[in-house]
Amino acid sequence: MTTTTVRGACPHDCPDTCALITTVEDGRALRVQGNPAHAATGGVLCAKVSRYAERTHHAERILTPLKRTGPKGSGRFTPVGWDEALDDIARRLGAIAARDPQAILPYSYAGTMGLVQGESMDRRFFHRLGASLLHRSICSTAGGEGLVHTLGGKLGMKVEFFAESKLILIWGSNSIGSNLHFWRIAQQAKRDGARLVCIDPRKSETAEKCHEHVQLRPGTDAALALALMHELIQNDWLDHDYIARHTLGWEALRARALQWPPERAAEVCGLAVEQIRRLARDYGTTKPAAIRLNYGVQRAHGGGNAVRAVACLPALTGAWRERAGGMLLSSSGAFPVQRAQLQRPDLLAGRSPRSINMVTIGDDLLRATSPAFGPQIEALVVYNSNPVAVAPDSPQVVQGFAREDVFTVVLEHFQTDTADYADYILPATTQLEHWDVHLAYGHTDVLLNRPAIAPQGQARSNAQIFRDLAARMGFTEPCFADTDEQLCRQAYGDRVDFALLLDQGFVPLPVPEAPFAEGGFPTPSGKCEFFSQRLADQGLDPLPGHVPNHEVAGGSALYPLAMISPPARNFLNSTFVNLQSLRDIEGRPVLEMHPEDAAARGIAEGALVRVFNGRGSYACHATLNGRARPGVVNGLGVWWRKLGHGGTNVNEVTSQALTDLGAGPTFYDCTVQVQAVTSA
Repeated sequence: MTTTTVRGACPHDCPDTCALITTVEDGRALRVQGNPAHAATGGVLCAKVSRYAERTHHAERILTPLKRTGPKGSGRFTPVGWDEALDDIARRLGAIAARDPQAILPYSYAGTMGLVQGESMDRRFFHRLGASLLHRSICSTAGGEGLVHTLGGKLGMKVEFFAESKLILIWGSNSIGSNLHFWRIAQQAKRDGARLVCIDPRKSETAEKCHEHVQLRPGTDAALALALMHELIQNDWLDHDYIARHTLGWEALRARALQWPPERAAEVCGLAVEQIRRLARDYGTTKPAAIRLNYGVQRAHGGGNAVRAVACLPALTGAWRERAGGMLLSSSGAFPVQRAQLQRPDLLAGRSPRSINMVTIGDDLLRATSPAFGPQIEALVVYNSNPVAVAPDSPQVVQGFAREDVFTVVLEHFQTDTADYADYILPATTQLEHWDVHLAYGHTDVLLNRPAIAPQGQARSNAQIFRDLAARMGFTEPCFADTDEQLCRQAYGDRVDFALLLDQGFVPLPVPEAPFAEGGFPTPSGKCEFFSQRLADQGLDPLPGHVPNHEVAGGSALYPLAMISPPARNFLNSTFVNLQSLRDIEGRPVLEMHPEDAAARGIAEGALVRVFNGRGSYACHATLNGRARPGVVNGLGVWWRKLGHGGTNVNEVTSQALTDLGAGPTFYDCTVQVQAVTSA
């Protein structure tokens, strides 16, 4: 019996990007733990990833290529050999590409956040092929654009310095469930006397443990931020020197903010006027004050403007002067990734394929060939994503994936909702079985993942699968021979010490403690841009403003309730839903309702309810657990459809409408009606 430990990294879509230690005995992963040597991880993992060995050795894991034998969606497949599968896939993709390669679409996102298994050999393959490009917008593009046009990039505070803050606004984030290691830092600050305020439409687990909860309506964050600016101006809680030296467009922003007294914002946000005034006073008079913004705030029509508005606040008060002041939404812009080296866009050889937004895949799969759209989509290659479960407006998505004339290949670990519609399912390795290298968006350490065990069954890494397809397609460029370990080395080149990565598994980046203490924003002006000329040049509002939701609560008599769909605590998007141990903890699909809204509809605790609007409907169980505000329901997601009631989930009712900036999704901009079906 031989027992070893192997250093790795968590691959999942979370700010924390934890360093892992996997214990292996005779080739089997026994347990996965946090690496205590990595400060950001501190030896602690969330409940989900601590079960990663269970996921890797799951009895239902796909371990051989599968070919469809029944109708699309039936889930009927038969095992085939790799050679047969790859030869047929290459033949069919080649025939489509001969007509127009843009009829082929890759569809992927953050099933792994790894730079090698997520965005290297796959991109080379599709660039060489000339396939349609995918606008990977389903999570963070609105917020990212908001940061770029205000701060200049995805940059901000070093997360560890929140421990020294005296006021922390946790804005649009359930940190306990989705940013656990930041929550530990916030708790340290709280023990040292900091005040914690949670700003969130839902009374989350995090909101319960903060000193105050600001429970605003969904999609009204910019209105609240503008009202805070109004009070900072009226009470002169401003750092005039910082504004004069390090910001652009102050007078224009000042004029806009003065249009947003607390009374106006209170009406829009559904808050008490005094709560807004108190929050402004706390923020304007407490030093150092910090904002931990997260992506929940940008999943509504005005999400990009909301992030812009919040990102202006630290410059108004000069909070950036101190390392424990400022803001953090994402730190990913600090990582010197050599993406062109990894992805090789030069393989396009001058071609400019169309780009298709992953949010609108439901509509786009149903589009015919046209001059505006281009060729009808004839083939999909899906990896690191489960769009039938996670993409919005799933009735349209299902209809598109059910097209018998769309050739669909899915790289997967399990037979997900999307895999049920595949022509071929190819078995992919998990994080414990392959090389990868990672960035983070909640700290500033590069992490390396070594394979802890051999690939199970016939599984191959994503990079290897695309390497094999490239060979069968006759792509002879030397870059298609790069191994996974070589790709790891190429990701950062000489910008990160790879020998040190091999030795300890992580390397901290040399970033400043207080990045904008003396300005130096990576914007065109070098300043925090309240006024963005780049937005003005696009015909957009150059100042941050409140952009109302596409679907406003109370705006429709048919669908009067606003609905948000935050993640269930024990799942990560649709990953981990098929782990019985976590599903047992989560229980069943639920809709959180305010008791007043439930009583008006004759709905009792635990009742089976139908949630519906003009797009579709799904069934789940109502819970009156005190987490929903009046007029708003919280549909926790994202369950696999096949594991939900009647083969549906929350995305039956969400919309393909896009955000103001970044063309992102509007999952939290949705109105519905709810009716009782029967008692539980």
